[in-house]
Amino acid sequence: MNEDYYLFAALALVCEVIGTVSGFGSSILFVPVASLFFDFKTVLGITAVFHVFSNLSKIALFRKGIDRNVAYKLGIPAVIFVILGAWLTTFLPSGEIELLMNIILVLLAAYLIFNFNKTLKQTDTNLYMGGTASGLLAGLVGTGGAIRGLTLAAFNLSKEVFIATSAIIDLGVDFSRAVVYVGYGYFKNEYLVLIPFLMGISILGSYIGKLILKRTSEKVFRYIVLSVIVATSIFQAVKYFATGSNSAA
Repeated sequence: MNEDYYLFAALALVCEVIGTVSGFGSSILFVPVASLFFDFKTVLGITAVFHVFSNLSKIALFRKGIDRNVAYKLGIPAVIFVILGAWLTTFLPSGEIELLMNIILVLLAAYLIFNFNKTLKQTDTNLYMGGTASGLLAGLVGTGGAIRGLTLAAFNLSKEVFIATSAIIDLGVDFSRAVVYVGYGYFKNEYLVLIPFLMGISILGSYIGKLILKRTSEKVFRYIVLSVIVATSIFQAVKYFATGSNSAA
């Protein structure tokens, strides 16, 4: 691996730790960070593969229960619509999709900052809508964890059940989109060398995140994470307008 790959691996570890502690999942930060190293469609492929390992790690580490009712009602529409979103990326311009991703991340992060203590109603309709929206965004722009986290927050789950339930849903979402992305060549053979590192990062990052969860204020940490997301996404959007949409398909 070259030096860029080592830097990428170090940042991926940070994203995994933050994603575990914040409850949003690492993709909300991992996608814009990975975009600094790879073209956008490669980012989608790497993110999906990385998250399969990440979710398996969380399920193993947070084994105190999965809310099956929530998992089914949120997870099934998420899996259906992530396939649709992933398929749409095969013919939409990647430059414009990346810009859309950054705009969505800024809006989501800003919403979460100013509405931190507000929750949705505990209804099946919100579960179905949350699953649909999070799945479509995950397939289209690489991250839907914030919407899934918002939906899950309404059900007052313990941290362990929240993370395990989110992870089992995300596993179905990421495996489904990974099949589509890999099938369309988003994860190139030259990046196979990253797989052992992604596996190790997912296990280590989830474990460190679990330790931090016992010793930190989740509210303060989320504000920090969301602020970083806003800054990163704005930087990426500015870069897009400064350089033009050269990456467009």
